[in-house]
Amino acid sequence: MYKSGGYGGDDRMCDLVCDRYAVLQVMSRFGIALGFGDKSIAEVCADNQVDTATFLAVVNLLMNHGLGEKLADGISVRALTDYLHNSHGYFLNFRLPAIRRKLIEAVDCAQNDVSFAILRFFDEYVAEVQRHMSYEEQRVFPYVEKLLAGERSADYSMEIFRRHHDQVDAKLGELKNIIIKYYPSGSTNELNGVLFDIFTCEQELASHNAVEDEILVPAVERLAAEGVEPPKSEALSAREREIVVCVVKGLTNKQIADALCISAHTVITHRRNIASKLQIHSAAGLTIYAIVNKLVELSEIKDTIPET
Repeated sequence: MYKSGGYGGDDRMCDLVCDRYAVLQVMSRFGIALGFGDKSIAEVCADNQVDTATFLAVVNLLMNHGLGEKLADGISVRALTDYLHNSHGYFLNFRLPAIRRKLIEAVDCAQNDVSFAILRFFDEYVAEVQRHMSYEEQRVFPYVEKLLAGERSADYSMEIFRRHHDQVDAKLGELKNIIIKYYPSGSTNELNGVLFDIFTCEQELASHNAVEDEILVPAVERLAAEGVEPPKSEALSAREREIVVCVVKGLTNKQIADALCISAHTVITHRRNIASKLQIHSAAGLTIYAIVNKLVELSEIKDTIPET
């Protein structure tokens, strides 16, 4: 069922995908896999160790459910920069090369000067996008990392980024119009197909710029003004809750691995993540957490609690 308002953590992820299939690209850049059943957005984010507020801010901006600095409230700057870094990889390593391959199939560069000029125009555009994204990788993201580590920078600010942040989707729109108006060819499936991809990529790049302008910039400016981003209390995934129960019941890492059909290395990784999320590093502390959060009953684990 189509949802007209903004999405929240309690909405089902499957409803979001069915309503707005473009969110599939957002999910892939956050590292969220399919196969989540009827779980809520918050549950799916927790299972994939993704900050829910950041995921929803990006989704609601791209779905036109919110604009302005308000979207930057409560997000994880680190989660957002990870998302943007993955977006760069998507455009440079997948989306733009795929369009180029289709463009070569659709226009005959060997037989037509216009076709050759179109391909050269596209290659120049890709080089421009690479420069744009390399600047962010080499200048903006390291600046953000320093802020997250509590370091101040006197030689850079998001105001500099804002002044020089060009819109990398504009030239792609120009290429689209050139092909439509001037390419001397009858309509073909190949040409129409690559035009469709150019239209879509133009929208994706515009959305990418919007995330940077309307979420990244205000969030980083707030970080620069307020200091180090406080650690967020993250919910445990279903697997992590299972491991907490096993730990408080006194099972070793190998026993947990055998019981859950995973490797001992995976158990250790999960335990490290649990400690990071909860800031609890002892079995005794996990026992208290498990009882308070009703993961276990005291009667189930009393034999593992040493007598005083």
